[in-house]
Amino acid sequence: MSAPTSDLILSRMMALHPKIIDLTLDRMWRLLDALGNPQERLPPVIHIAGTNGKGSTLAMIRAGIEAAGQTCHAYTSPHLARFHERIRLAGDLIAEDHLTAVLDECEAANGGVPITYFEITTCAALLAMSRIDADYTLLEVGLGGRLDATNVIDRPALTVITPVSMDHEGFLGDTLAAITGEKAGIIKRLVPCVVGPQDDAAMDVIEARAARLGAPLLAHGQHWHVQEERGRLVYQDEHGLCDLPLPNLPGAHQIENAGAALAALRALGLGEAAAEGAVTRAEWPARMQRLAWGPLVDAAGGAELWLDGGHNPAAGQALARHLAGLAPRPTYLVCGMLNTKDVAGYLGPLARVAQGLTAVPIPGEANTLPADATAQAARGVGMRAGVAESALAAVEDIATRVPRARILICGSLYLAGGILRENG
Repeated sequence: MSAPTSDLILSRMMALHPKIIDLTLDRMWRLLDALGNPQERLPPVIHIAGTNGKGSTLAMIRAGIEAAGQTCHAYTSPHLARFHERIRLAGDLIAEDHLTAVLDECEAANGGVPITYFEITTCAALLAMSRIDADYTLLEVGLGGRLDATNVIDRPALTVITPVSMDHEGFLGDTLAAITGEKAGIIKRLVPCVVGPQDDAAMDVIEARAARLGAPLLAHGQHWHVQEERGRLVYQDEHGLCDLPLPNLPGAHQIENAGAALAALRALGLGEAAAEGAVTRAEWPARMQRLAWGPLVDAAGGAELWLDGGHNPAAGQALARHLAGLAPRPTYLVCGMLNTKDVAGYLGPLARVAQGLTAVPIPGEANTLPADATAQAARGVGMRAGVAESALAAVEDIATRVPRARILICGSLYLAGGILRENG
């Protein structure tokens, strides 16, 4: 079967700039102007930045909007199995013919001038979303915020900053304050900003920028509170209290993500149906996702098989907390990571809950960390570790040795995407 036309165009777009990441907005403004500035014709925008939780928070906001009987566009990254996952138009994934058309249009308007893959595909998403009616537009920042390609909306309806932690230091800075400064670059003058739980150093930066711009803050611990009580989610703000089911996305950290989503929905004036839908209807793959079918599940036999795409120290901590709260089972990790990540920082918390790790490379990924290096990092934090040539081989080996194991494939969204394609 021949590749979809969009894949061929996307492949050409990968070659338009020598760098994958080159943070500036100049190329975005040039191409958007050539396209007639579609970013000015979007439905009201909710712009979401942060280190961890921004994708889950976006998914909950989308579920809430749709439960309230309204529609929204959504732009997220990276995709897991197919590029089309990045663009939702009024709730539906963009169709192949529509994607091909907007990619063609952007390629022609760009005229071969250097532009990064993320920039030109973001332009394509904005173009597609500008032509379809919806009530809202959800934009997830790709990297940072201040110079991210999505930061071209002069006056969004709302901004959201989920927890900020150390990640992408080579691009955003080597201190939490510097990284937060980049994330806080999405805050706009007089536009309300929902803020998830933050370290003090991060909160200081966010508050200072918001004060300069007169942007009202709706901050966790100050303006809204959320917690689990007796198997329910309890959320409270100045508008009152919500007693809701726990989020259907697993993990204790999803309580806080749900709180940010609820704060956003209430700031938009959406009511009880939206709040209920946010916590009961959200879908976000590769976030402690239980795999239920496919060749990897067959290979696991009687073992549980889970998938998670978290890849930084904060994600490792959240994942470790969640695993510690599950019913007791011997837990084994199948881990593949990129060479740009803090591997020891990610694996350190997991060493307390896992009986062993099998390191694998990420197929087709130029920046994969060699499996031997991942295993060495695991041993360095006190974990028993070996290597395998693939996730399938690792799962087969663990299931043979420990038939009732809990196996978690983890370490990278790129690995998770490959697993979903392989196991689909």
